[in-house]
Amino acid sequence: MTTQSRATLADVAMLAGVSSKTVSRVFAGAGNVSADTRERVLSAAKRLRFRPNNLARNLRHGGVTNTVAFVIGDLKNPFYFHVAAGIERELALSGLTMVLATTDDSPDSEERVVDALISQRVRALLLIPIADDQSYLEGERQLGTPVVSVDRPARNLLADSVVLQNRRGMAEAVRSLTAIGHRRIGFISNPSALYTQRERLAGYREALREVGVHETAAWERLDDDPDISPELAVQSLLALPEPPTAIVAGNNRGSAGAVRVLRNLEPPVAFIGFDDFELADALDISVVAYDPMELGRTAARLALEHLADPDSFTKQVEIPTRLIHRGSGEIPPPR
Repeated sequence: MTTQSRATLADVAMLAGVSSKTVSRVFAGAGNVSADTRERVLSAAKRLRFRPNNLARNLRHGGVTNTVAFVIGDLKNPFYFHVAAGIERELALSGLTMVLATTDDSPDSEERVVDALISQRVRALLLIPIADDQSYLEGERQLGTPVVSVDRPARNLLADSVVLQNRRGMAEAVRSLTAIGHRRIGFISNPSALYTQRERLAGYREALREVGVHETAAWERLDDDPDISPELAVQSLLALPEPPTAIVAGNNRGSAGAVRVLRNLEPPVAFIGFDDFELADALDISVVAYDPMELGRTAARLALEHLADPDSFTKQVEIPTRLIHRGSGEIPPPR
């Protein structure tokens, strides 16, 4: 099968019997073109399946695209796709489109990926930060490109951010466990150095201090190595001389691993995960849930607000969480 080459602006001009400048004026929406000429140009373009290169035209005139960039981490994490769906739907209401790029959760990749997108003159940048420093974006922000940090605040950069109620959500989960008598409660997190996990750990510790439990290090499994599985973390907790009677997980990956270890354990260990995940309802897993699409919609709205008013103040918005009781978090401690 032979692939046809794309029609050019000159091809349209030749078929329509006009100059290339006239074709350019038609697609630019200029008013100094007669209705008959406009119709001939559009008809020729349709026959040739010609599409104007709006990106090139905008950049040639020093403009920007109608595209907003969203930089995510690991493509395998379904959380990112729900956030992206919220962003895309909100942008569409304003006639903007979204382009997605990934850092693969590699701090060393972030600036390279972001620079490649900025060079395409995107209207705004939405970013899930993974590097330790986002100050490299300060110059672009001062040039008027809105920057919104999603899921965690940017570091060394004055930018809007939209995050979850991480600390409050985890504290609520742990309080529900202490309310039915649990005091030895394990916490697993990997990666643990992220802002989200630090906040959730703080909520866990806060709720235990409220019932007089101040020493929690023995029950914490805080890792930053993807090769250490959540299953291994849970098993190490269960091997303690005084194992926890309940466990909470800092993210959906930890929840999935914990469930695999705990589901057939006797006597049962109570469990609550942070992040809802597929089949959690079918498996009766209690979770701290939230609306990831609302996270995306809010991030898009912040970007749109700055596009409309570049001098508006920066904001940090928190998306609420809610504890969903399904059974695994309501198991009381052994008597």
